[in-house]
Amino acid sequence: MAAEFCAYLRTLGDETEFGFGAAKYLRDGFGDDPAFQGLVAETDSEVSGYLLYHFGYDTDLGQRLVWVIDLYVREAVRHRGVASALMKRVAEIGRSHGAQALFWSVYEPNTAARRFYESLGATSVNGLRFMSLAIEG
Repeated sequence: MAAEFCAYLRTLGDETEFGFGAAKYLRDGFGDDPAFQGLVAETDSEVSGYLLYHFGYDTDLGQRLVWVIDLYVREAVRHRGVASALMKRVAEIGRSHGAQALFWSVYEPNTAARRFYESLGATSVNGLRFMSLAIEG
């Protein structure tokens, strides 16, 4: 499904060199020190969506939070509550770990995702820009 998500983002113009797949999912999502945790949704006994997340902290707000790093629902089951159920479940998990907020990024051209998140009550964080720096070695 990660490949489906990447293909969907490509249709929106995302030219990222995606490097996440089954091997990295197994390497980084399991073991003694997993980098993330995940949820899967099933519809009619078929996996229909997933959400990956990790815990973090916001010093500006002085609170624990959950970073949603991927949310994808297969096109055939969109608008049937799958994404809402995944977001509700990750919020419950976060709350049980003391988190007070969910944070995530949205690819700018993904207007459908932005509308969905806004329907949940989410708001954009203005004045911040995500940045990245590769660690050599």
